[in-house]
Amino acid sequence: MGEKLAENPHDGIAVRGVARAFGSVEAVRHADFDVPPGSVTGLIGPNGSGKTTLMLMLASLLQPDSGSIRVAGHDPVADPAAVRSAMGWMPDVLGSWASLSPRTALEVTGRMYGLERATSATRAAELIDLVGLGALADQPARVLSRGQKQRLSLARALVHGPQVLLLDEPASGLDPAARADLRTLLVRLASEGTAILVSSHVLAELEEMADAAVYMTAGVTASRDDVSRAASAGRQWRIRSVGNAPLTPLLLQVGVDAARITEDNRGVLVSVNSEADAAALLAAVIGAGAEVRAFSPALGEFEHTFLDLNRGGVQ
Repeated sequence: MGEKLAENPHDGIAVRGVARAFGSVEAVRHADFDVPPGSVTGLIGPNGSGKTTLMLMLASLLQPDSGSIRVAGHDPVADPAAVRSAMGWMPDVLGSWASLSPRTALEVTGRMYGLERATSATRAAELIDLVGLGALADQPARVLSRGQKQRLSLARALVHGPQVLLLDEPASGLDPAARADLRTLLVRLASEGTAILVSSHVLAELEEMADAAVYMTAGVTASRDDVSRAASAGRQWRIRSVGNAPLTPLLLQVGVDAARITEDNRGVLVSVNSEADAAALLAAVIGAGAEVRAFSPALGEFEHTFLDLNRGGVQ
């Protein structure tokens, strides 16, 4: 994906004890996590949890009050230029030059990163094809839709072949096909060694591409122990039968407590304590004669963990 400009190609992101306040408001109280090379990590938290402030510190646009950050082995405070050379940054909303075409904008961005004119032009053409802006490559950016501007923003983040990518709601405004293309691209970039941190509220989509997640609440990233406890907590599994035949009587028959059973328009929900218990439940239901056509967690792992952490709070 182009030139690798940082010194330490084996380093991703390392955050240790980072805090940042704005007057009396502690936006980030304690952040501690790693994003290794060759991985996609989700950054998950409610509005106001400190995610944007954290991303700005990683991008060298804000200084932490305490703690340390390393991006591709570099300190954003001591050497912001090295961090920016090694990192691609895609904020939630990145303004575009209204009168410039995507091709020109990408060529100018490449030149800003020190690429030769010919190299920058070649890179711009590659990225226009990669993000699907060929039909609009030479039109002024003011004609682009919200989703098309997001594609251009992603292309700008990739111009210099960064080792580390910071993406804030990258799928916002994208149609379903473009979202699928984005997931495929990020997984491919990770397989090539890029360390990718993605902040998103769409947890089901994030789970399809992320290897791990950092959970943030009230300015604090959850500890590994908290995440492990939340991930292993009991949750609901959804069962659907062929022809939507009634399942509740059969569940009661195989010994499931009525208090653990609920129904909605998409099937029957049963609370279980572990995946092993879920497997045993499925075997019992099938053994009792049910024709099961779907059996899965009602919530994805990221959403389940996030909700459990926020019910108990992160200290």
